[in-house]
Formats: sequence, structure tokens, C-alpha cells
Amino acid sequence: MNAPTPLLEFFRRGEVARDVRLLAAQGAVAPRAHEQLSILILLLDDADPEIRAVANGTLDRIPREALVSFLARSEVPLDVREFFAGRGVFPGEIPSITDDTPLIDTEPDVAEDLPADEGDSPESVSQRIAKMSVSERLRAAMKGSREMRAILIRDASKVIALSVLSSPKITEREVETYARMATVSDDVLRVIGRSRVWTRNYAIVVGLTKNPKTPLTLSLKLMPRLNDRDLGLLSIDRNVPDPLRYAARRKVLAGTGR
Repeated sequence: MNAPTPLLEFFRRGEVARDVRLLAAQGAVAPRAHEQLSILILLLDDADPEIRAVANGTLDRIPREALVSFLARSEVPLDVREFFAGRGVFPGEIPSITDDTPLIDTEPDVAEDLPADEGDSPESVSQRIAKMSVSERLRAAMKGSREMRAILIRDASKVIALSVLSSPKITEREVETYARMATVSDDVLRVIGRSRVWTRNYAIVVGLTKNPKTPLTLSLKLMPRLNDRDLGLLSIDRNVPDPLRYAARRKVLAGTGR
């Protein structure tokens, strides 16, 4: 599964509020099948008995045909297969190759009840989002428009911002923009910088390195990948942390033999 899964990692770290965990237990949070299954399995060990019970009920309601087809995919982790084998569900002979939508969708698509045309003005989209509940903002982050994602990536709730990064609709061009934004949380920048998929894009690497909000350890790790021109600009950029600028300057001087 090569797609970044920041939402799943957030749940694994145990930093998700109860109301969001309950939504996830209902199958209403994860935008991809593998995230949905992994989060539901994770919530079976939740400290809250109601969340455990709801997650178990949601797993039981997943259509068996869809589940066995998904489990047949080669990239499904062994522990997930073993979990369902313990419940008497085994991989089928024909995998679902391209479809990674949730195996049980308890929420309507945003387009059905929260229309957001790509041509909407930022003001109108902002006003619409301001009126949304937490569950509606989660759905918008995962299923909404590009304009919605551009606003919700800066949401004060970490799980909503990270849901944007988990959206199947997100593009590398959008991630390039987020990498340059000093108004997103350092958690968002850290997730982008840890993704092998996204950091293959040189523009994303440059954006993260030059972003003063990027955690210093991540910036220093990415800096050696900059070309001579960008490294030179970084060495005189007073907007970035001093240790990063000094490290870039030392590398420039070493390259010139001075």
C-alpha cells in the first residue's frame, strides 16, 4: 500500500479525541479501504467499551463479498489477513485491483449535501466550512473539493488536517502548496516530509526545506537533496532557522573549496 496513511498513524499514536474515534468506529472516517479496516481493528482495543462494541459491529456489517475480494490483494498486510482468518473470513481468488473505496460507507458523499463547486470563491467555501460540525469537516477533508482541502489543511484539529492528506482526491500539486505554507501545523509538514511518495517530488522537498515551520530535524535531513542554486538561496535565507542556514552555508563553502 504505497499511498500515505497519516490518518492511520494518528490513530496509532492514540491522539484522537473520543468523538472522532466513535465516528471512526462507525466506519465514517477513513477514505480508503485499507485505512478503514486497520482503524477498525485498532479500535477493537480501545479503552472505551462503547467504541470497541461499535467498531466490532461495523466490522460485522462489511459485505463479505467485498471483504474477501479486498483481502485477496497482494499488498494487504499479513496481520490484517490473520485477523479476519480468525473471524472465518479468508481471501478470495479474485482480488479487487483498482477499487480502494471504504468497504462500508456510512456517510453520504460531500457532493450530495455539501455542494462545493471548484469555481466557488474562497469566501463562500470558508463560510460553508465555518458552519460544519466536526463530522462534516472530516467528510469535507476526505471527499470535498480542492478549495475545501486548502482551508481544512489548516484546521485546528489535527485529525481533520491529516484527513486532508489521506484524501484519495489530493494531488501532488496540492501537496507542493501545503509544503510551502507556514500556516499549517508542523504535524502536517512532518507527515509530508516522511512520505517516500511525496518526497520524490523535488518541488515538495524544496518547499519543506525553505518553510520556517518545518521541524528543524526534517529540514536538515532534506537539505542535502537541494541543487546548488536552491542550496545557495537557503544559505542566505533569514526566514529559516539559523542552524539550517548555517548548515547550508557550510555545504556551499565546502562545494566551492573555500
